[in-house]
Amino acid sequence: MTFSALLQNWYQSSQRDLPWRKTQDAYSIWLSEIILQQTRVQQGMAYYLKFKKHYPTVSDLAKAEEDEVLKHWQGLGYYSRARNLHATAKRVHEEFNGVFPTTYAEIRKLKGIGDYTAAAIASFAYNLPHAVVDGNVYRVLSRLYGDDTPIDSTQGKKLFQQLADELLDQKHPGNHNQAMMEFGALQCVPKNPDCVACPAQPQCKAFEMSRVEILPVKAKKTKQRNRYFHYLVPRFEEYLFIEKREDKGIWHNLYQFPLIEVPENIAQSKVPELEAWQALVGHPDVIIESVSETYKHILSHQRIFASFWRLNVPFEVVQRLEKKYLKITAKDLERYAIPRLIDRYLEDEQSKRQIGLPFNFR
Repeated sequence: MTFSALLQNWYQSSQRDLPWRKTQDAYSIWLSEIILQQTRVQQGMAYYLKFKKHYPTVSDLAKAEEDEVLKHWQGLGYYSRARNLHATAKRVHEEFNGVFPTTYAEIRKLKGIGDYTAAAIASFAYNLPHAVVDGNVYRVLSRLYGDDTPIDSTQGKKLFQQLADELLDQKHPGNHNQAMMEFGALQCVPKNPDCVACPAQPQCKAFEMSRVEILPVKAKKTKQRNRYFHYLVPRFEEYLFIEKREDKGIWHNLYQFPLIEVPENIAQSKVPELEAWQALVGHPDVIIESVSETYKHILSHQRIFASFWRLNVPFEVVQRLEKKYLKITAKDLERYAIPRLIDRYLEDEQSKRQIGLPFNFR
């Protein structure tokens, strides 16, 4: 029995019941693939269902405001996915009359869609013979062939794509690809896979050579830098102040409280002495109500250490803040997409309020 036949037999009895597997609608498949990038299925499911409810078609998504799309995406992270999702929906709506492209080449040209996603959409929606290679597939192939070529190297990417192409069932590429990905997700897992019960064990070179735990190999290690954020949460009566992040770095187009970033970790007592603090909220009548614990937020290339300063500010400071920031009520804050880091702080403040905190962020 070929590996592909073995794989698809396993898939028939072992696959998870997932809604995007019950359709050949390219929009639904594309939506699921974008959501599941960097996201576990368990978490992504709720977002998929939410997006399908609010935006049943690609044209519905195209007509939405970006702020609304980002708000629905809030909590998933990697927000460039949401911005690309919205941009691509607009293009499909405007240039393809709301009908998703039907060839790999056309799909690949869409924003936010790489080789893997294009192959997934092409094979799942249109049964076109394009092999997918994602993290799960890299792991399966590396172990199956006992190959220690780094999967994040140019050579490795080329090699494993070639191996995936050779294994692909040309008559049933969609089912083969789904089976390959599911096999990596459920059976050939990163740590402690159940090799004894694995149907591919007789063909697995890594098992034969006792190298399962060390494959696949990666050449590069992600370098992370530390960043130190001090968020100011000035309030005046029922009002708060926020701004949209305009730079192209993390959390682009999400909203945040006024931010002071410092190059190194400094004592709390030094923060009100900073020039940026004095420019924003420097005034003898400003009252520091509380300073939060330090929140640690880990992203792929950086570690953020953030503190939140709740301030009671006089009208003179309000006039200064209004020139740069958006003044909103605490209740209106729910309408704006914010980073998960800030949402964690607000959740903690909400919890405190339930035991007597006088100011309601929510």
